Amino acid sequence: MTEPEQPLSRRALRDAKAGRRVSPASVPADAVPNAVVAEGETAAADAASRGGIGAFVKRHPRAVLTTALSVGFLLLATGALFAGVSVGSAAAVEPEPVVTATPEPEPRPVPDTIAAPSRLRTCSIDALALDERLTTLYGSVINASTGELLWDRQAATPVRTASVLKVLTAAVALSALGPDYRLTTRVVAGTTPGSVVLVGGGDATLSRLPPGQESVYPGAPKLDDLAAQTVAAYAAANPDAPGITEVVLDSTYWNSADKWDSSWARSEQTIGYHSEVTALQVDGDRDNPARTTSPRSTDPVARAGQAFAQALANAGNPAGVPTITVGAAVATTVLGQVQSQPVSTLIGQMLPNSDNTLAEMLARVSSRAIGLDGSAASLNQTFTGVLNTYGVPTTGISIRDGSGLSDLNAVPPQYVAQLFVVINGGGQNLGVITNALPVAGVSGGLANRFTGANAVARGAVLAKTGWIDTSYSLAGIVRAADGSVLTFSFHAIRDGIAENARAALDTLTTGVFTCGDNLSNN
Repeated sequence: MTEPEQPLSRRALRDAKAGRRVSPASVPADAVPNAVVAEGETAAADAASRGGIGAFVKRHPRAVLTTALSVGFLLLATGALFAGVSVGSAAAVEPEPVVTATPEPEPRPVPDTIAAPSRLRTCSIDALALDERLTTLYGSVINASTGELLWDRQAATPVRTASVLKVLTAAVALSALGPDYRLTTRVVAGTTPGSVVLVGGGDATLSRLPPGQESVYPGAPKLDDLAAQTVAAYAAANPDAPGITEVVLDSTYWNSADKWDSSWARSEQTIGYHSEVTALQVDGDRDNPARTTSPRSTDPVARAGQAFAQALANAGNPAGVPTITVGAAVATTVLGQVQSQPVSTLIGQMLPNSDNTLAEMLARVSSRAIGLDGSAASLNQTFTGVLNTYGVPTTGISIRDGSGLSDLNAVPPQYVAQLFVVINGGGQNLGVITNALPVAGVSGGLANRFTGANAVARGAVLAKTGWIDTSYSLAGIVRAADGSVLTFSFHAIRDGIAENARAALDTLTTGVFTCGDNLSNN
């Protein structure tokens, strides 16, 4: 649809018909574009008939100027329109900038006290720890005065301890029983005429040797003493029939069948390192009561019963040597009793020579003392529960026996070293353990160790040794060359590990002695 044309004025119409120039004043304002165009077209035609554009411009300069100005105005208006559209579109698309306030940063936390700089330690034992004789080594060294962990190699990993476990057994006994506790063996009246009951209480030191002779347990109670009390008391209670004709053997302080762990090698028994764990036995069931290593029998209870029957005869029993049966006490009338040396003394006999039988007895009796049944299965609960009283977390500990013979025991080296820190302090009767530890080059299992270059540490290392077929261990206290006191626990683990691991452990421990508090963990 097109815009309607605007009419010309009468004068302009006459001028146009006459061929005269149309005056702008005679054209309505809103009709200027059409008029201009009309005039331009007429003028163009006129120019063509009169000699060209140049002649036309000369004849009609005002018309040409008016036409040019009008076209320029239209072009400028159109450009402004499109420019406005473009600017408007850009303004609509581009968002105005958003000003976000930046929050004030929170102040950095500052500790109440600034920690002192760590000491740079420069003495290393790493080359010693890499000795191939040690194979896989687990270890921990702690400054006993500050509690600082100086050296750590897989120290939090629970490992088999071998006889180092006896240190834990001693700590359990001191807490559960006390240093003055004594193990008691009793004789009570039987249920039939002429019978008495020999009741075991876990004292493996009870000796069959006659007065004047000592077993491997100096000061141990004697069967002869017990027999003499029994003969006299029975005769006094039964004057018409004073003879004892039967001895009933009672080893039910714990289950008498619970006497050998499946993880133990029977060679420990036949060679003479360990007896079966029965509540009634004499001399640790040794063939030779005076020798530490002596073959053990297959029936410790019967051996004890036979020895007691003979002792009754030797004490003047009118019936001579009575017969022997197995059973349990019913009556409570005590005819005689003997007691072991105090627990503190038993620990002093157990640790230096690593007595497996004593360790098992102390562990089982400790179980009974805290209300458990004395079974091997109760020992894990016994140890973890009692050891907590020393303030060292027992996380990771798993106990299978009291001697350390089982490779199923598992204790982190760091725990052992931490326990030795407490032992070194001497509280809670733990000085008993310190006094009983073998001393390098001087006593117990370390008497003949720390030789050659390691002799420098003789007298300065107090430690418990350990050995089973898959492990050599050494743990204890080092009074170092610089005057510091360090505790340590080293365990070399490998199936079929060689005996030369002992010397390597001695050398490693001598390195700790030499470094002292300057020991580096690198």
